[in-house]
Amino acid sequence: MILLKDILYKVTINAVVGNTGIVVSAINFNSKNIVSNGVFVAIRGSVVDGHNYIDAAIKQGAVAVVCEVMPTNLVKGVTYVEVDTASGALAIMASNYYQEPSKNLRLVGVTGTNGKTTIATLLYQLFKNAGYKVGLLSTVKIMVDDVEYKATHTTPDSLTINRYLSEMNDVGVEFCFMEVSSHGIDQNRTEGLHFEGGIFTNLSHDHLDYHNTFAEYRDVKKMFFDKLPKTAFALVNSDDKNGQIMLQNTKAKKYTYALKSYADYKAQILENQLSGLLLKLNDSEVWTRLIGNFNAYNVLAIYATAELLGLEKTEVLRLVSDLESVSGRFQYFISNEKITAIVDYAHTPDALKNVLETINSIRTKNETLITVFGCGGDRDKAKRPKMGNIATVLSTKVIFTSDNPRSENPEDILAEIEKGVEPQNFKKALTISDRRQAIKTACQLAQPNDIILIAGKGHETYQEIKGERFDFDDYKTVRELLNQLQK
Repeated sequence: MILLKDILYKVTINAVVGNTGIVVSAINFNSKNIVSNGVFVAIRGSVVDGHNYIDAAIKQGAVAVVCEVMPTNLVKGVTYVEVDTASGALAIMASNYYQEPSKNLRLVGVTGTNGKTTIATLLYQLFKNAGYKVGLLSTVKIMVDDVEYKATHTTPDSLTINRYLSEMNDVGVEFCFMEVSSHGIDQNRTEGLHFEGGIFTNLSHDHLDYHNTFAEYRDVKKMFFDKLPKTAFALVNSDDKNGQIMLQNTKAKKYTYALKSYADYKAQILENQLSGLLLKLNDSEVWTRLIGNFNAYNVLAIYATAELLGLEKTEVLRLVSDLESVSGRFQYFISNEKITAIVDYAHTPDALKNVLETINSIRTKNETLITVFGCGGDRDKAKRPKMGNIATVLSTKVIFTSDNPRSENPEDILAEIEKGVEPQNFKKALTISDRRQAIKTACQLAQPNDIILIAGKGHETYQEIKGERFDFDDYKTVRELLNQLQK
């Protein structure tokens, strides 16, 4: 039996009409999902305002409404609670409803533009290999120890987060690693969670369709570190100038990692090959199957986090050497014709540049590097010409194609990408809207020892076109097409 007043604990309340001592059955922010004796939280979204669905929620059986503005007509027998920010209230209520599950495990959040999924997933992998029960909340999947669930958002809504954390409690999970997106922070999805640590990877151009300016995007990320308690640790990449900004107001214990500048955790790349990296981490050498400079940062962050969470240094080095690449993150294979195909999630200018520079640092330059990529629709348009320029400067040949056009016309997206191509690089670029045909063309153009990079979608197994999702897996597609060409 749960009382409304118990799940409102620590919520800042402006006004109450009705009785908070009533028994409630569940919380929801979607009026369609309300059950008898439920609590409806009216959230103002970017598209839909939950206040417009208060009456519908009451008809569905809501006995309590949490809102930012009291309705004009109050229904007798329903309790109304007015708060400043309904999304923040929902997060605290969700934590209370599930009996603060984040307190019962060691939760670490990973934020930044690039590297979140890789770091969170590999930390999950490392701690599992060390013999612990571990949880993961990531873009790719959610893991409750060994049980896998499909992920729908980088940072799920606060009810979903706390429900999974509660499941983790039930099976004895000790550590949980969680991607923390700027959307999730801005929409208060992480409010009420007890973090033992926070990791900052880097900051580059992304999500400016949602955040008005780069400074706003940076400051939202900073909010996550501002709220960490003094018992937590804050680990930041000090090679990124925004790393120090993340640490400015945090109460947490401060730690840095870097390849180029002074830091608490330092890495040096000794060897960089397609088979992996030989790194010097502080004063110890370690071989990892992960590839490229950007993964040297990821490995360093993982190494530092494992140490900060109490694992013994020698054990951490052994576990790092066993790590396997994450689905859709520099995932590659070499065909029988000796053509290397690489699939990567790179969907920002910085990520695409990192991947291409990594490939160029490994290859001999005798091979052709063919890049296939596009940009998503209904998202940040400013990055499109930038990515067109980066791809054509750093590749031998480029095929522009559709990513997830969503509600936009794919040809319009491609035209914006093409605007970034400098005149001397026009001959390098080809545009094929159909993604499968674009990948097939790359396979047909490739000769033995050439490299094909397919960027932008990585782990995604679908294309979203005009509100519909169609099955499409870059890795499976390129593998199938290269096998066909070899027959």
